[in-house]
Amino acid sequence: MGCCSGRCTLAFICGMQLVSVLERQVIDFLGYQWAPILTNFLHIIVVILGLFGTIQFRPRYVTGYAAWLVVWMTWNVFIICFYLEVGDLSRDSDLVLTFNLSMHRSWWMENGPGCRVTPITPPPSWAPEDHRYISIAGCLMDFQFIEVAHSSLQILLALMGFIYACYVVKLISEEEDSFDFIGGFDSYGYQGPQKTSHLQLQPMYM
Repeated sequence: MGCCSGRCTLAFICGMQLVSVLERQVIDFLGYQWAPILTNFLHIIVVILGLFGTIQFRPRYVTGYAAWLVVWMTWNVFIICFYLEVGDLSRDSDLVLTFNLSMHRSWWMENGPGCRVTPITPPPSWAPEDHRYISIAGCLMDFQFIEVAHSSLQILLALMGFIYACYVVKLISEEEDSFDFIGGFDSYGYQGPQKTSHLQLQPMYM
């Protein structure tokens, strides 16, 4: 019963992770955030493998899933530090999240709750012709705090997933050990007594 409840809880956590990271993947695609897109893609694959291992009693898959969650939590801590500009990090850097391939920022910068976008005309004389310049006002929450909230949710789900993954691996290993112990008696090839017939036919004389 404990293994069943632990596996069901871990499967639910994996489902929540898939839903949340798919939503995040769409937002990152809209914002051309290439580094998060690649990392989200890897996370989706590993979560699916972890879900498969949870359902099919594959402890190696669940162990790999738990190990990846440590990397995933580290990545999201970095994202939080990046948007909060901890240390020398700057959220205006194009190299970190977009690999210097575009000047795009978070999709939430222009599409956050209550944000009003106004184009600046005419654009500055030094501005490239293929870029537009806008003014953003009225946002109920700055985009960096929305990104921090998303990463915090991912850390929370990953922490819960890591704890339950370790718990499920422990339970599956204990069940496998108990099955090996019970089945060990069959390895001696014990066979029950067999009936043999010793009846011999004798000739009958009249």
